Parts: sequence; structure tokens; C-alpha cells
Amino acid sequence: MDKNKIYLLRLNCKDQVGIVSKISTLLANKNCNIIESKQFTDQDTNSFFIRQSFQLPNELSIETINNEFKSLSNILNANYEIRHIHKTLKTLILASKLDHCLIELINKTKNNNLNLSIEAVISNHNDLKKITSLENLPFYHFPINNDKLKQEKRIIEFIDEKKIDIIILARYMQILSRNFVDQFYGKIINIHHSFLPSFKGAKPYHQAFERGVKIIGATAHFVNQNLDEGPIIEQDVEKVDHELSPSDLVTIGKDIEARVLYKAIKNFSEGRVFLNGKKTIVFKGDKIL
Repeated sequence: MDKNKIYLLRLNCKDQVGIVSKISTLLANKNCNIIESKQFTDQDTNSFFIRQSFQLPNELSIETINNEFKSLSNILNANYEIRHIHKTLKTLILASKLDHCLIELINKTKNNNLNLSIEAVISNHNDLKKITSLENLPFYHFPINNDKLKQEKRIIEFIDEKKIDIIILARYMQILSRNFVDQFYGKIINIHHSFLPSFKGAKPYHQAFERGVKIIGATAHFVNQNLDEGPIIEQDVEKVDHELSPSDLVTIGKDIEARVLYKAIKNFSEGRVFLNGKKTIVFKGDKIL
């Protein structure tokens, strides 16, 4: 199998008769071989989602297939995307002082477990400069200095200049403005250190300790206008008990946060995540295809 000729189709539209048949027929007529296919219909919203990987024959250009799907999308009134299966996403990481999520993302990217190109780390503090320097990653210190909108403007200028595909909040302890969220909605992923919707906002481990919970968790979600209420992509938990202090919960939580954020970004980078109103559709798979 020539992996250089494998492409990914992502498509969603209102559910209707014959969607899969139309897609399969289009690909078959162009001698494209479907390698993996996952689909889901949300019967509550009458919405259809599909993710397919397919192999392009040597004699066919991806532009030809793209034009065919453009015509089909008009018929289905669908949103679609076709990209190479190994497309690397230009990534901006925003972080404040804590490094555990940042280190996880750097290591997974270095080990080729994530289809990312980390274009820079931007922080409102200088604490992470040493780590990024050791990894030869560009680091920018954008302090807020009582003017958050001015600081965000600098971030937006960087995003536009570098044509960033995904913005990761790796324990970035700032609330983004409405303008920022609206401009990049669907491209901003945050890790929150609780099992949402429980314990939103600041110091969730301390909130959990006060309530005597028996599990703690972390949640990776898209950022929307409401604090810690965006569509959830990935979650995980660990059992805890009465013997543990808030600082113990923080220590345990760091491991959960790192692995949850990694899983969410991996699924997003492989085109497995679809927005569906206040929820997400995540076509999970161990294969990159």
C-alpha cells in the first residue's frame, strides 16, 4: 500500500437516503479503494457524519476527486474536507506556568504520535522558556500588563501569520475574549482539570477535596463562550479516597490531564472529531488511517 496516496474524507450534513451509496459510488467510479470507514447518524438532530480513508490510484489527481466531492456536497448540502492522511497541523500552544501538558505534547510530537508541527509556545509568563529552549521551539512571552485585548491581538496576529490549524490551551490560565473564541471556534482545545461538568472554574481539585469525591478526572474540550462548557472531546478519571490531600489530588491529576489532552489532540489531528452542536462525534481508532 502506497501511504503517500492515502487521503481522508470528512463529511457531515443532514441525514438523507443514499449518502453512503453516493460517496462509495463516486470513489469506486474513480477506482479509489476505501480503506477505513466510520459513520454516525444523530437521530435527535437528524445529522449525518462520516470519516473515510481511501487510496488514490496513481493516474488520478486529488484535485479531480476534490472537484467531484464539491459537486456532491452541493447536492447533499454538506460540509466536507479532503486532506492527506498524514497532514501535519500547524500548532500553537498557549500555556502559563505548569509544564506537564506541554511536555507531553512535545514528547508525543517528537515520537511521531501526533501529526503536529509546533510553531510556537506563547505564554503570559516566562516559566516555560527554558523547556522550549531545550526543545528548540520558538517561545514568545506575551505579558498581559493589564491589557488582555492588546495581548490577544498579538496572539491573533501570530495565528494569522503562521496560518495556525489548532490552538491548544495546555493549562493556559486565562479566559479568552469573546472575539478570540468566535474567530477561532472549533480550533481551540482546552484541558480542564476536572471531570466536567463538575467543578468548573478555579481550583477544581480543592473543590473536589471539599466535597470528598471518590474519583477525580480531567476533560479536554473545545472552547466556547461559556467557561469550561465547550463540547467535550475526551475525559478520564482516577479513583481517590479520604486519605489524600488537595496537593495529592493535584499530583494525580497532572497525569490524567496530560493523557486526556494527548488523546483529544491525537483524535483531532487525525480528523476523527466532529462538532455536533453542544457535543462532539469522535470516531476513535488505534490506526492512523
